[in-house]
Order: sequence, then C-alpha cells, then structure tokens
Amino acid sequence: MASSASGQVALPGWIELALLPVFNVGIALLVAGVVVRAIGLDPLQVFGLLVEGAFGSRAGVSYTLYYATTFVFTGLAVAVAWHAGLFNIGGEGQATMGGLGAALVGLGLGSQLPAALLLPLMVLSAMLFGLAWAAVPGALQAWRGSHVVITTIMFNFLAAALIVYLLVGVLKDPAGMAPESRALGAAAQVPGMHQLLGVLGLDWPQTPLNATALLALAALAGVHVFLWHTRGGYALRATGLAPQAALYGGIAPRRQVLVAMGLAGALAGLVGINEVAGVHHRLLQDFAAGAGFAGIAVSLIGRNHPAGIAAAALLFGALHQGGAELVFEVPGFSREMVLTLQGLIVLFAGAMATVATPLFLRLHALARRAGRSRGAP
Repeated sequence: MASSASGQVALPGWIELALLPVFNVGIALLVAGVVVRAIGLDPLQVFGLLVEGAFGSRAGVSYTLYYATTFVFTGLAVAVAWHAGLFNIGGEGQATMGGLGAALVGLGLGSQLPAALLLPLMVLSAMLFGLAWAAVPGALQAWRGSHVVITTIMFNFLAAALIVYLLVGVLKDPAGMAPESRALGAAAQVPGMHQLLGVLGLDWPQTPLNATALLALAALAGVHVFLWHTRGGYALRATGLAPQAALYGGIAPRRQVLVAMGLAGALAGLVGINEVAGVHHRLLQDFAAGAGFAGIAVSLIGRNHPAGIAAAALLFGALHQGGAELVFEVPGFSREMVLTLQGLIVLFAGAMATVATPLFLRLHALARRAGRSRGAP
C-alpha cells in the first residue's frame, strides 16, 4: 500500500500497481493522439493499426512476446536493484556479457554435449557473466562509496568495447567479414516456439519467439517469491527502505548491495540467451542495443513489481512490433514517431508516475467515507 504525504490515507495495492499505471498510460496515449493529429494523421487509425500489428496475427503476437521477453529480463534487473536502494543503469552491459558467456560455452562445447546438458550450461554461464559484471559496481558502491549509477554506466561502455575487441580479433568468424562469431551448433540453439508448439500439434509461424519466453515467466515468478516470500528478499528490501534500521536489525547492508547487484546482473545476462542462443545463433556486436535502457522504463512503469513489469514489458513489446508495422502501413509515420510515443509513455507512466497519486488518494478516501456512511445505522 502507498501512503500519502500526510500518512493519513493509503492506496490499496490494486490501485498502486494496476489502476494508477493504466491511468498514466491512458494520459500518455491521449497526449500522443494530440501529437499524431497535429501532424495530420488520424489517431484512431494509427492506434488501431498499432494494436493490429502487435496482436492482430499469430506472427505479430510472437514478435511482441519476443521483444517483451528481453524487456522482462532487463526490467527485473532494474527492479531487484531498486528494492535494495540502488539504480542499476548497467543492464545493457550486463546483457552483453551474458551473451558473451552463453556464446563461449556454446562455441566451446557445442560439438561435445547434447542440448539437454549444453543449454542449461549456457543459461548458467550467461547468468554468471552478467552477475560478475554487475558485482564489481556493487562492490565498489558497498566498500568504496563509488556511486552505482556512474559505475554501471561506465561498465556499459567497457562491455561494448570488450565485445568489439573480441569480435574483431578473437572470436570473429574467419569465413566472414562482419564482426561476429561463427554460428552456434544445433545443440546450442534454443528451440523456437514454433518448434515447441509443433510438438503439441499446433501450427505456428516461425518467428524469433523462442523457449526463452518460458524462462522469462520463471524469472518473474522467482523474483516475486524471492523478494516477498523469503528471508533473503526481506533483508534486501529492508536495506533499500532503511539501511540504518536494517543494520540495527542484524542485516549487513554491504552484503545486500552485492547480492542485489549480482542478482540483477544475472537476470540481465539472460538477455543473451534470448538473443544469442534463441535468435541470432551467434554472438553479434550490438545484440543488446537499447534493451538495458528500455528495462529502466519497464521497471518504473511496472512499479518495480514483477506483475507490473510483465505488463509493461508486453506494452513495450507491442510498441516495438506495432510501431514497426505502422512505419510500413501509414505514409508519413516515421520511426521517430514511435520513439515519441514511447517517450510520452515513459514520461507520464515513469517519470511522472506519482503525479496523479494525490487524486487517487482523495478519491479513495471519499469512497471509504461513503462506504462507512452507508454502513452506519
């Protein structure tokens, strides 16, 4: 529940986590409609085509879920750190290192192990690489006082530089000219969702959507259980809410900072499974471009809760897929307009997420008083 500034009224969780974000997104879409009308287009037509492109076909749904899978991982990476009082801006670098970890195992052991053993090892390697990359800024924050925002941004650039170096001189496919690794073997490739559904007798189009989407669902459930149903999650959230009180209660804040950043990095590292092992089947230079920063918006819009992150990731996945369709279907609608729409949603549902809170506090208080008056004799 969310308390008001005066502490007299509290919002129920269903308003804080569901109604308020929906209201903010609605305001963002309303403002976006005004912008669309200002450039001479019909907002209803544009939004209708966007929804149709994202959900109007099995292929559109698959692409939407594929994008959403990546955003779930980076959104969770931001949320876990947030609950420990940290702002993790390094999701992109951690995702990049996760892809490197997955690729190294896939390339090194792809011809020696069956998929049943190799794919779990790739998942573990991706998580460990992401964890290690995030743990360094976490340790610097905890023991040296280096602000995690600054260090994670720096580590994004370090990860990008390292990948360029490796793909140009060490891991580059000798048979090609592009800065990319050689292709992963069949055992190192995550099955596509069309393959899994085909086993069940369902005909599904071949798209980038793969079994990593199921891993994203498991990550959402796992983070929820960890944060709200385990002692470790309680210690992490207590550290984020009141570090001094947590220390007084026997919780080591430095250790929790390291745990939070390590877990965040491991979650972001799973982007490498979705992209490297699930779609491209090789290590590319910019496979995680933009995913980390989109994860910040997804986490903020989702109120740093797994259920909200799932909904926000689906929203951003729909914007990516539906926006791509709009660029082709509507003359005069450019990719920049899609970015404008995303920016408005981030502005109203992320940066200005609490602006409407006083209104909902007043409405909730009025509803409670009305309920009490009706129940009075």
